[in-house]
Order: sequence, then structure tokens, then C-alpha cells
Amino acid sequence: MDLMLDLETLGTKPDTVILTLGAVKFNPYTTDMPGPGFYVRPDVDEQLAQGRSYDEDTLRWWNDQDPVVREEALGTEGRISIEQMMADLNRFLVGVDNIWAQGPVFDIVILENIYQQYGWPYPWHHWRIRDSRTLFGVHGDPRVKNKEGLHNALEDCVSQAQGVQLTYARLGLEPKFSK
Repeated sequence: MDLMLDLETLGTKPDTVILTLGAVKFNPYTTDMPGPGFYVRPDVDEQLAQGRSYDEDTLRWWNDQDPVVREEALGTEGRISIEQMMADLNRFLVGVDNIWAQGPVFDIVILENIYQQYGWPYPWHHWRIRDSRTLFGVHGDPRVKNKEGLHNALEDCVSQAQGVQLTYARLGLEPKFSK
């Protein structure tokens, strides 16, 4: 089982504030709907108090987004502590072989930075990280353009996981071995 991960943030640096984190489990070798979803909204004030960064350009960008999307990303209701986010994510990662993200130097780097800041070990090995952006760049991006739900971390995960599945199917990829 693989996992697609997505963050919405207040910047692009490794120490940026995380607004939302979404993840879904999926089998890249099938076109079955991605499995259980994981979605959290970590405490922004806690992150700022810990010295995590934000970018004024990114704040302006969020202000230009659909009000519903903006409220989901920036609203204060339902926030959890960073340690709770990491503990819940660690549990969700049990049984996951590979972790996918849209780009090799954004989501994973930010999460590794926050795990390091809080003194927690990473719950993955570097050789288990996969990059959907490169896969789509080389083999074409099969995802629907201008879809609803853009910039919702969980909905983006589902879309990206389905894109990986469609690309694998188009390429005729099969597992190298069975467990």
C-alpha cells in the first residue's frame, strides 16, 4: 500500500507553517478509489510561537482564493497540536510502503523539518519517497484540470493518487514481486 501526502502552507521554505495536511492510502497498480483519508489542521499559533515562518506573498495568494477554500485553510476551528498531528500521522503510516508527494522538495522537506524541530524521528526512510510531479512530467498528467476542491490537502491527495494510478495503468506497470 502506498500513500499520497499533501500540505497546504503559509510559504515554501522548509520551516513554513503548515495549514492543513492530507493523506490517502492507495494501490498504484489498480484504479480502485484511494482508501482511507487522513486530514488534520495543525495549530497555526503554536507553529508561529515555535518560530516557524510564513511568507507575505503566500498570504496574499491565500487572500485571492475562493472564500470557502481560504476559510478551510486559514480558519481557527478544529486545530490540533503539532505533536498530535505527528502522532496521528505516524499511526496512519503503519503498513505504508511508499510515500508519494507532488514534488520532491516541498511536502516531505517541510514535514521532516517539523519532525526535526520537535525532536521526533521521521516515520519513513528516504528511499521510500516517491514524486508524482516527475512521473506526470515524464508521462503526462492524466488528472482533470481546473477541478473543484483545489488547495484542499485531502482532495488534492485523492486527485494525485488517481493520477499515479492512471499513469501506471497507461504504462502497463505491474508489481515487481508480491509480498
